[in-house]
Amino acid sequence: MRTLPINRRKFIKHSALASATIMTAQFGCSQSRIPKYKIGIQLFSIRDALEAETIRTLQKVAELGYQDLETYGFDPQNLKYYGFDASEFKMILDDLGLTVSSGHYPLFEFLDKPFDELESYVDRCILGAKALGKSYITWPWLPEEARNLETFKKLPEILNRIGEQVTSAGLGFAYHNHDFEFTDYDGVCGYDIILQETDPDFVKLQLDMYWAAHSSKLSSSELIALQPGRFVMWHIKDMDKKTRDYSELGNGSIDYHDVLQNASQEGLKYYYLEQGGNYADNSMQSIATSISYFKNELQQYL
Repeated sequence: MRTLPINRRKFIKHSALASATIMTAQFGCSQSRIPKYKIGIQLFSIRDALEAETIRTLQKVAELGYQDLETYGFDPQNLKYYGFDASEFKMILDDLGLTVSSGHYPLFEFLDKPFDELESYVDRCILGAKALGKSYITWPWLPEEARNLETFKKLPEILNRIGEQVTSAGLGFAYHNHDFEFTDYDGVCGYDIILQETDPDFVKLQLDMYWAAHSSKLSSSELIALQPGRFVMWHIKDMDKKTRDYSELGNGSIDYHDVLQNASQEGLKYYYLEQGGNYADNSMQSIATSISYFKNELQQYL
């Protein structure tokens, strides 16, 4: 295992302490209530910055006021995240005062592979997730060629098996939606099948509120009301008013005052701000714009 040099760890710690002091001065005295949840970010939002300069980027994330992370990407053979051994990456995050509650893992790559291969991969995901102190392993995606009714009919069995394996290991498992789950197949959509045919004890849901607004016939609040208590995580991101692509929070068309006031928080554990692209300037400026708007306008609901 590669160990962080002492001087680098000291730098991270001192930088984190300085940042915490600044953030307290800027925000700590202005809020009369203590938020129920940490402000989370899906790191895919800043994948370019992380690739260029991982530690410095994470330091900036903490300086902006983000507290909790959701990871993407994973090296299962070597138990690494972003090029760091999982244990080393955990030390970096600890020094910056950041936690990690969930991770997106490419479980979809095993859709057509034998279950024993899937189970072996899930075992590696569990080891990686536990090394970072995560609570959830999340299924994030379906490849384009798999976005069809046939896939959705076989998907519940796969999700249930993963969920049972992950739950038995002491973690939670969740499914993350995009737009294609809401495609109509003669009166039924993939999301209906997932809701109805997966075991709620083993398969929780991570609701992407942008994609619900983009493509679902039901609002985020109405989707959550179908099975309250099951939506343990939310993705909060805005929609460009013209293109309907991603946008910084507050610059788009989704009325999150309405969404967050009316969506049941029963069962909610974590939320993450996210912007997958279409940045006004660059990814780091976009997450700064989003958290500023969130703190001023939306954090009051969470």
